[in-house]
Amino acid sequence: MKDCLFCKIIKKELPSKIVYEDDNFFAFNDINPVAPIHILIIPKKHIPSVNSLTASDKELIGELFLVAQKIARAEKATETGYRLTFNVGENAGQTVEHLHLHLLGGKKLLWS
Repeated sequence: MKDCLFCKIIKKELPSKIVYEDDNFFAFNDINPVAPIHILIIPKKHIPSVNSLTASDKELIGELFLVAQKIARAEKATETGYRLTFNVGENAGQTVEHLHLHLLGGKKLLWS
C-alpha cells in the first residue's frame, strides 16, 4: 500500500529508530511510548489488521511471536516481564491500518 505509514517506514522513506529487521519483519520504537520499552513489530507484508488475517498467514504470525520474544530478550524485558498487545480497529486504538504488535516493558504495567 503506497500510502501506508508503516510501509513507508519499512521502505525507509520515513525515519524510525530501528530495533530489529529481517526478511519478514521490521521493529522500531514507538514515537509516543507509554512505557520505557515500547516497540512496534510489524510484518513487511501489508496486512491491515488481525481481522484481515487468513490461514495462509499462520506461519508468519507464529514467527511474529518468536521475533517478539527475541526482541524482548535483547531489551532485557524477559527479566521483569513484558506485554504484547494488538489493537484491532479504531475503538481499540488502532491508528495505522497495518498489523502491528506492541511490545511494552521496562516498568510495572497496570490495566487502566
